[in-house]
Amino acid sequence: MKKFIILTIFLFINSIYAIGNLSVQDTISTSKPDTLIIQEQTKEQPIAEEKVKNTSLQEKINQLGAPPVNKIITTGKIVWSMIIILIGVLVIKIIELLLNRFGRKSAQYRIVVKRLIPIIKILGWTFVIYIIIQGIIRPPLATVIAFFTSIGVAIGFAAQDLLKNIFGGLMILFDRPFQIGDKIEAASAYGEVIKIGLRSTRIVTADDSVVTIPNGEMMNQSISNSNSGETNCQVVAEFFLPLDVDTQKVRRIALEAAMVSKYIYLNKPVAVLFFNEMKDRRSIIKMRLKAYVSDIQNEFIFKSDMTEITLRELIKEKVINKEYYQ
Repeated sequence: MKKFIILTIFLFINSIYAIGNLSVQDTISTSKPDTLIIQEQTKEQPIAEEKVKNTSLQEKINQLGAPPVNKIITTGKIVWSMIIILIGVLVIKIIELLLNRFGRKSAQYRIVVKRLIPIIKILGWTFVIYIIIQGIIRPPLATVIAFFTSIGVAIGFAAQDLLKNIFGGLMILFDRPFQIGDKIEAASAYGEVIKIGLRSTRIVTADDSVVTIPNGEMMNQSISNSNSGETNCQVVAEFFLPLDVDTQKVRRIALEAAMVSKYIYLNKPVAVLFFNEMKDRRSIIKMRLKAYVSDIQNEFIFKSDMTEITLRELIKEKVINKEYYQ
């Protein structure tokens, strides 16, 4: 009986010991996968971060990349761009019409308005292009860079003369050797500047002919400016007289002829000059009557007026004979 009790106690203790070992092993076995999972997660984290970085970099590359043309330029964008262009044309034309109407009030206003119109046109079209590009089309950066690169290559190879004229036009606008409304002599033509464009300059001559001169040529030649921005300019009338003419009497008549003209600008002096020249193999006296016209638009009318009055008075006072000019 005692042996049975001792054996039972021994088996019980042994069973408890065995159960304790099993529980410890189970605990170790259950905790081991968690550690492995943490270690695996730690190892996989840099890989995941690298994938995220690669994904964001790829998105940036895709943003800089040029999408298809049909996604950039659609029918709706073309229609809205045409509408904006038409509105821009109408607004610029209306502003130009109003400014010209305002400029007709006086000669000073007219010249100022003529000089403002090209600047307003450039600013207006720049604003229209900005609205179309940034407000309607909205092209990606890569497309804009590619476009301007292509334009630069095309200009460099195929439009050298055009680029030279545009550069000359910009130099004229900034250096201002002459302005709209000035009377200049260039390319063997004399007249009033009516337009300064990016490619060419236009002047209207005394016989109402419009001469177009490329800006590249304007920058490579001497230009004579008669009024330099003022509303008045000097007018010279020339007369050929015999050697025995009374110069004192001729001077008085010429000065009076200029003074009585309604086109004269009295704030500047009137001058009469005599020169000895050869004409048709004979020695003559050439007289120059210099006076200033009040409005440059009346320059040639004033010159004709001075010539007519002077010759009429010279013949009337018998200073010269009619047969001298026949």
